[in-house]
Amino acid sequence: MQTILFSDRDIVPVRAMLLGQSLDLKPLEQIDFLAKDPLAIAAGESGCAILFRSGVVVLYALSPLEEATFITNLKEFTIGSFASPEAENVRIHRDANSTGTVEGDIIFLPEFDLKSLQIVATILAKSVIMAYYEINIASAFERIEPFANRLQHARWSKQQVRELLKQLGNALAVEHKMVGRVQVIDKPKLLWESSDLDRFYLRLEKEFEIQARQLVLERKLALVYRTVETSLGLLQHNTNLRVEWYIVILIVVEIFLSLYEMFFNR
Repeated sequence: MQTILFSDRDIVPVRAMLLGQSLDLKPLEQIDFLAKDPLAIAAGESGCAILFRSGVVVLYALSPLEEATFITNLKEFTIGSFASPEAENVRIHRDANSTGTVEGDIIFLPEFDLKSLQIVATILAKSVIMAYYEINIASAFERIEPFANRLQHARWSKQQVRELLKQLGNALAVEHKMVGRVQVIDKPKLLWESSDLDRFYLRLEKEFEIQARQLVLERKLALVYRTVETSLGLLQHNTNLRVEWYIVILIVVEIFLSLYEMFFNR
């Protein structure tokens, strides 16, 4: 039997937020919940929230005050909170003739059943994590590029070399976290129950360009890797620098571990 929400409304606001590095959902799974995998609970006066261990919460039909209260109450379960959470806003629109299409920031649904809302939340969770890392990877490369460029034209001090290696390490940390967190949000188990829901999921995944965006991120990470490789090669051939090579070796090991994680543990 389907669980129908918001039967008195035709349009419902939806807001996805990346609150922190992760959410501890075990305590919340002990209270009354609407559904599990992903976890859905009642929120506000008549809304609901769908939560993910990767740090994302997707809020349905909450007023600004209800949202602020809910997020405040969720802080004790948030690990590594972000000062300015990445967010994405859409609306769901009830349309009996719709098959789950998207137009701009509106997602049309034939009914506001809980399973469909869980699927919408899963896609939004992936999208908001992508947005966060799109910004972070761009920022990481912007920090690395000047170091790599200057390395070709100047004699560097040991301190400058350490700073370059630090920036390279930061970029690899971004890569490692991104791969792990996007993996956490896998297809909901409820898709196994219905081919219609699976088609809806794939349609939303395409509309939000999840796979295309991930491919772009992987290409940017490959560019970071090539920058790492080139920089380390230049350092190795610069006989005027006394580099602490054990640091370089650690960085190289981290590179290959990260690449293995990205391409083989997905």
